[in-house]
Amino acid sequence: MENFEKWPLLSRVDSPADLKRLPAKQLDSLAAEIRDYLVFRVGQNGGHLASNLGVVELTMALHRVFDSPSDHILFDVGHQSYVHKLLTGRKAAFDTLRRPGGLSGFTKRAESAHDPFGAGHSSTAISAALGLSEADALAGRESWTVAVVGDGALSGGLSYEGLNNCRRDRRLLIVINENEMSISKSTGRLAEHLQHLRTSRGYITTKRVTSAVLRHIPLIGPLLYRLFWRVKRRVKHLFYHENLFEHMGISYVGPVDGHDLQGLEAILSRIKNAGEPVILHVKTVKGRGYAPAEQDAGTYHAISNAAGVRTGESFSKAFGSALCARAATDPQICAVTAAMQEGTGLSPFAAQYATRFFDVGIAEGHALTFAAGLAAGGARPVVALYSTFLQRAYDHLLHDAALQGLPLVLALDRAGLNARDGATHHGIFDVAMLSVLPRVRILAPVTCTGVSRALSAALAFEGVSALRYPAGTPDPALIAAFYPTGEGEDEPPCVRCFDAAEQPKLTLITHGAIAAEALKAANALSQDGIALRVLLCEYIAPYADLAQEVAPRLAGDAVLFLEEEIRAGGFGEHLQAALTAIGAMEGRRSAILAAENAFVTPGAGETVYEAALVDAAQIIKTTHRLVRKGD
Repeated sequence: MENFEKWPLLSRVDSPADLKRLPAKQLDSLAAEIRDYLVFRVGQNGGHLASNLGVVELTMALHRVFDSPSDHILFDVGHQSYVHKLLTGRKAAFDTLRRPGGLSGFTKRAESAHDPFGAGHSSTAISAALGLSEADALAGRESWTVAVVGDGALSGGLSYEGLNNCRRDRRLLIVINENEMSISKSTGRLAEHLQHLRTSRGYITTKRVTSAVLRHIPLIGPLLYRLFWRVKRRVKHLFYHENLFEHMGISYVGPVDGHDLQGLEAILSRIKNAGEPVILHVKTVKGRGYAPAEQDAGTYHAISNAAGVRTGESFSKAFGSALCARAATDPQICAVTAAMQEGTGLSPFAAQYATRFFDVGIAEGHALTFAAGLAAGGARPVVALYSTFLQRAYDHLLHDAALQGLPLVLALDRAGLNARDGATHHGIFDVAMLSVLPRVRILAPVTCTGVSRALSAALAFEGVSALRYPAGTPDPALIAAFYPTGEGEDEPPCVRCFDAAEQPKLTLITHGAIAAEALKAANALSQDGIALRVLLCEYIAPYADLAQEVAPRLAGDAVLFLEEEIRAGGFGEHLQAALTAIGAMEGRRSAILAAENAFVTPGAGETVYEAALVDAAQIIKTTHRLVRKGD
């Protein structure tokens, strides 16, 4: 349990009620303590730092004005919810942030009543908030729903689908937290006066009543109504420029200083009294109060803790370097990403080949269809996404790329089980999704050179191909076991073999980073007199081709398929069927170890492999069972 002696004001706040009881003169000191604590704790645990430092005052103001959990406060993405967690009863457990069995790095319904909607990806908050507000209306509750949305979330189309369905008689506040791009501009004393006026109950009531009266005047009512609003909009435009939100019929307030706590409280109180949907535009500074994060918000957006992190070139950087090398000789190669330039290693490509680099914002579906259009026009697009975010673009991949046979390459970063960011970021569904696509090619490199080789193979394929690789850096154990003499840049992806001892009794077939668990099990089993052969597949699909390469290497009379993705429709099921089709499984027992179609959440002290029941201990247990069956 965390000791908060260094942060005396924060130590006194265990709920929004405690925050409301603090005198106004102590609030700035509390904000400073929160920032100091976040720098300390995130430095220890890793996580999203800059975004949380930027919303300290905004989060405090929301909890002082609204009444969570009866009022609902949603955070788009949820990575900026650390302050919210500290203020809503989770402070004592905050040292468990992003650790197995501890607090999530995102909002999570099962964690607290103050988290009304779970998150983990962008642009969902407005739609979810609309649903919550409609549910309140149906139940006769007079609760408010607040959606805190970063300006980046507005690059996702789902945000506008939500806004398009916003009803004018709901208690809904959408806070747009702008910390990078400009949305609109409003300055001067008159603008301040209009801002105050437009958030008052009298203004909104008068506007509503005037509209109703004009519309009901016989014969000329509709004409007067249209004339009134035309004149009103022109007068307002002289002083306060309209924006997209105003045109959608939603009242807009701002921009306002997101670090002025007293000012925020006053505006939020007026909005709360107004009683109709409002968009509040606040301007904040990412990394506020911590100079390194203010100066380099990109680097401090998310940081890793030093403990247990391997050094060396990461898979993401290896991919970026390899793509730059191919682009130097092929002018048709383009790179596409969805607001993940740095995370996917594409910054060097963006700098060197600016005209061939496309960041489409947080819009994965658009990224895939846009890339399909590039391919239809003769370009060779490479789309870099996190594996878990491919789910948002699956329909576009299937219908717009695969169905048309277009050459498109997917680079799926962070594939497999994710040790830190939890179930929302597990890349365990992509293999099953991709495996059912006709003529797809799936590659699974486990070294940096392997990433380069896989990219060459993917670019040479006339159809949809995907290379998937884990977070971080290659595992030295895998390199030592499967690449003892190194590997050449020109080698095609293949099946690698490791025998823990002579005369293997069983063959284990796997791919990706989880092969390290197979090695642990193989070495332990050899001490028990059970020799295990491990086959590491550098590619997965086409499964018929893989089966032809695997079949001659099968040893013993049992086969164990190991994967860290979901079982249903995954690697094990498809490869087992392909091997059976060519007669390679005849007389052999088999089993599949995979994530059992569940959202994997480790408990305290558990690894993600242990939680998914695909760790070395499970491999040993299953191997003993298969061997006993053959005795």
